[in-house]
Amino acid sequence: MANRALILLEGHRSNGPLYIQAAQRLDLHPITLTTDPTQYHYLEREKIDAIRVDTNSLDSLICVCSRLRTTYDIVGITGFSGRDESLYLTVAKLCQHFGLPGPNPAAVERSCDKFVQRQCLAKAGVPMPAFRLAADPMGVKDSATEIGFPVVVKPAVGSGSSGVRLCRDVSELTEHTNYLLGGKHTWPCEPRILVEQFARGPSYSADTMGDMVIAVGAAEFDQPPYFVVRESVFPARLTGDDYRRIVDVSLNCLQALGLSWGPTNIEFRWTKQGPVVIEVNPRLPGWTTPRLIQLAYGVDLITEHINLVTGEKCDLRATHLLTAAARFLVPDRDGILDWIDGDIRAAAVPGVDEVRFYVKPNTLVVRKGDYLDSIGHVIAASPSFAQTEAILDRAVDLIRWSINGCVAV
Repeated sequence: MANRALILLEGHRSNGPLYIQAAQRLDLHPITLTTDPTQYHYLEREKIDAIRVDTNSLDSLICVCSRLRTTYDIVGITGFSGRDESLYLTVAKLCQHFGLPGPNPAAVERSCDKFVQRQCLAKAGVPMPAFRLAADPMGVKDSATEIGFPVVVKPAVGSGSSGVRLCRDVSELTEHTNYLLGGKHTWPCEPRILVEQFARGPSYSADTMGDMVIAVGAAEFDQPPYFVVRESVFPARLTGDDYRRIVDVSLNCLQALGLSWGPTNIEFRWTKQGPVVIEVNPRLPGWTTPRLIQLAYGVDLITEHINLVTGEKCDLRATHLLTAAARFLVPDRDGILDWIDGDIRAAAVPGVDEVRFYVKPNTLVVRKGDYLDSIGHVIAASPSFAQTEAILDRAVDLIRWSINGCVAV
């Protein structure tokens, strides 16, 4: 009998290895299709099969998968995106082509375009900030003037907060528009800029699978004008009524966009009017979120997602309730990372689940105001929020690094 294979499009620095490990635990043979296997170091380290192919070409991917089917029983296809979420549309089309479980391509397509997404949500009455679409500097300026400063300016297509900035006046707006349209930002398609009203208030997120809300978390960001996450916590500290409001809005989002299959991540700000939707991502979140949810609720989203894409039964029931949080290590300057240490001492603190550095000494650190600004994280879990915060404080205090001779304090 042919080996049962799971096809993974591209890779991911945090979720990629976890999918590989989960697939192997489920007796699946993971095969990664990527434009450049060398960019995912875990593939070579773990000796994972990887095939070089243009993942922007649906025809090329169909050809490779058809060839693989002569050797393997391909039981599922999924994948990851970097800064271009259009890969999820390719995954959906591949699943449809081969008759495998997967998301609706039309639903993924309307969700990946943030302007189209906003139009669908607005039509369904989902609460969200005022928004406009622009394609040139004059259009951006007119949109900001209509909405009123401060505004959030972002690419209409993208992820990881790449190219997203809070603009508090015309000067900042002009500077960021020039950055986006002046050749410094990488566009996966024709440049289109979304200008949005700045929603003031605490940040929350809801993670779903199908039409079920699995977890609601909270996040804290670094100083404006960028949106770099400093800490992520599950579960969010909400009253029962406030939790239900986020769940209700989340389900309305899924219905409005037709996202009735698979994982979705929905971002909120809690304003004076209650929860407003910032973004709906038709995918499992990356970074530390899957691990935090597993620690907090006992639900392994990655394993259950693989079960879903391979047509197996999912078990999304919580088995316990703890408070799990990740504290991210964000440098305050650019330059060469001279050294970084303290990971062993921090990992030894009771309650710490993981300490991870993303960079090595002699690496150039260049902050761009997105998720790549972080150089590491510490994860902890305990029965209470206060205890988890205390564990993180103690562990992070043991970590030090130096950039250009300046030691982080």
